[in-house]
Amino acid sequence: MTDLFRRRLARHYDELKWLYIELYRDEGAFRYFTEMLERCWKGRKKALRDQDARREADPDWYRRRDLLGMMLYVDAFAGNLRGVREKLSYLEECGVNYLHLMPLLASPKGRSDGGYAVSDFRAVQPELGTMDDLEALADACRRAGISLCLDFVMNHTSEDHEWAKKARAKEPGYQERYFFYDNWDLPREFERTVPQVFPTTAPGSFTQLEDGRIVMTNFYPYQWDLNYANPMVFNDMTENLLFLANRGIDVIRLDAIPYIWKELGTNCRNLPQVHTLARMLRMVCEIVCPSVLLLGEVVMEPAKVAPYFGTPEKPECHMLYNVTTMATTWHTLATGDASLLKRQMEAVCALPRDFLFLNYLRCHDDIGWGLDYPWLARNFGIDEVAHKRYLNDWFTGKFPGSCARGELYNDDPRLGDARLCGTTASLCGLEAAEYEQDPFKLERALACDLTLHAWMLSQSGIPVIYSGDETGRLNDYTYHDDPDRREDSRYLHRGKFQWELAELRQDPETCQGRLFQGLRRLEALRAQEPCFDAGADVWVEDSGDRRALALCRRSGERELVCLFNFSGEFVRAGVDRTGSYTELMYNTKYHDIHSVELWPNGFAWLLRDPGQL
Repeated sequence: MTDLFRRRLARHYDELKWLYIELYRDEGAFRYFTEMLERCWKGRKKALRDQDARREADPDWYRRRDLLGMMLYVDAFAGNLRGVREKLSYLEECGVNYLHLMPLLASPKGRSDGGYAVSDFRAVQPELGTMDDLEALADACRRAGISLCLDFVMNHTSEDHEWAKKARAKEPGYQERYFFYDNWDLPREFERTVPQVFPTTAPGSFTQLEDGRIVMTNFYPYQWDLNYANPMVFNDMTENLLFLANRGIDVIRLDAIPYIWKELGTNCRNLPQVHTLARMLRMVCEIVCPSVLLLGEVVMEPAKVAPYFGTPEKPECHMLYNVTTMATTWHTLATGDASLLKRQMEAVCALPRDFLFLNYLRCHDDIGWGLDYPWLARNFGIDEVAHKRYLNDWFTGKFPGSCARGELYNDDPRLGDARLCGTTASLCGLEAAEYEQDPFKLERALACDLTLHAWMLSQSGIPVIYSGDETGRLNDYTYHDDPDRREDSRYLHRGKFQWELAELRQDPETCQGRLFQGLRRLEALRAQEPCFDAGADVWVEDSGDRRALALCRRSGERELVCLFNFSGEFVRAGVDRTGSYTELMYNTKYHDIHSVELWPNGFAWLLRDPGQL
């Protein structure tokens, strides 16, 4: 077994050492680093080593078209980790084989930022269970063919972390793990160039402690930024990552990775050293745990996140989020105009096929309106601040004619830069329709919800559903009564899983049954159809109506044309093709598809009949 480790290490040794020494200039720290890697390798149990071997033999295992993700909060879904294990049959019924558990490591109650202020990377929040419970769940998921994903908060620790406590007590070697200053001279220099993350709820990038010292806190005052210029920080955080991998975690989500390297006079975002660290982490995984994937949390447009994939010769992250397409999708729904989304997809389709994105409609976080405003201004005369105000008014139901229901997060009236919260179903109008008991609006809302999920499933990459969306979960307003949560409107869509609604998932007469069964049919069609392969050709075409988007996919002799109507009106749209097509969802035949009638907020998956290409 040691020989296998040494062969894997030898394959990367020269590059790994060169990068490490170039960054840290410390031979002793590198020697400790490689010894730590071997120690972690020896601690990897047989079931995980067997999985490593299988996945090494099938390196594209995570690019299969039948992969379907779901993200959930353990407490909201099933109370604790044992509860999730008991509910695995439900997840299997949903078709889920990639499960992202939202932050669950130890963090202080009331000062956790939703679990992103970690006080111990090797302990679970007590109310959720123990590390043994997490490992048992990982084992059960592996047996069920489900890959488990967990957040790894790289940029900072909680102020309650052991390192932070020792730094506060001025123990030797621990202040150097953070950014400590005796006065405001350097912090003020940093703040000249570093953008604020939360300007309204946590302004500034530094916090003054009771004794007068100042510590860097880019996110919240209780989250202390780690100093990755210190090799011991990188060594120990890498060991923490491998500890989780050895518990059976298959996918490590590198939270806030663009922020992890700080340098005076810069914006402290996306610096070259970040990519050095990401590349080293990729090699670490290939040496110690080659079945483990790295998912980069990089919130930028696809062309700008691309560097985090690295190169074919020197890869970094295995996967990244397609966050801009998500935000542009909601913009498109509010405007009924697919022009910007078409431009967005042209950029995505132009990227190498090896780049794998996670696609989603909703997640645990807010929706930020990071759109291409220069292009919108040039082509439509749209003003950024006014447009953000329109989008937020639309999705909070303030704009005339809107049935969407959401709330704002981090509202900054001066800049018009609020973000949006709400479940997919409520933002699609299901909440308003049920409240008004309006059957017409109900049909429109259900159609909208299903169409948006069809759009997500049509994109290349791994589709990820937010838990509860499969049965149309509505906004949960009870967070307003919780003193620990009332100031964070993101809890609007982080509510308890409604098992009473899930019980209706097989009843086609209910909204829950219609959404669940419709989504399952879409997922099954995707898994069966070769046009959804990761290696398929994908492009967008002119649909003939800017309210509709035409996405085309081709694999060998098979071609699929996906049409989406983002408006609340009947639309005729299509592409310039001859020949017969079958609409997959409803099995309808078409003899040409240059002018297909789409229902309001409707879609069509049109597969060219065999022998027609």
